[in-house]
Amino acid sequence: MPVPFEALIPYGIILAMFGATGAGLSKLRHWQNGHKRPRRSLDQWDRQSTILEGRILMDRDRRLTGLLRGQNDEALAPAGFELNNPWRVEKRMA
Repeated sequence: MPVPFEALIPYGIILAMFGATGAGLSKLRHWQNGHKRPRRSLDQWDRQSTILEGRILMDRDRRLTGLLRGQNDEALAPAGFELNNPWRVEKRMA
């Protein structure tokens, strides 16, 4: 007994919506990642440089370039980057 094609239209719509959502999320992740592929199989260096919430090296790159995966090849650090420490300390009481 054949299945009327009208019964398959909702499944086609659902499949198209899943495809559009997956493509949209993939493009968003690619855009947020500095137009680079997502990181997979982090090596031991990346794993050991993880402290608490964030990654030290990736946070340093974000502070240098403004992008999480951005890298900079300049020999001199920009102004205000004399100490490579993201922590802000309180001012001493006089």
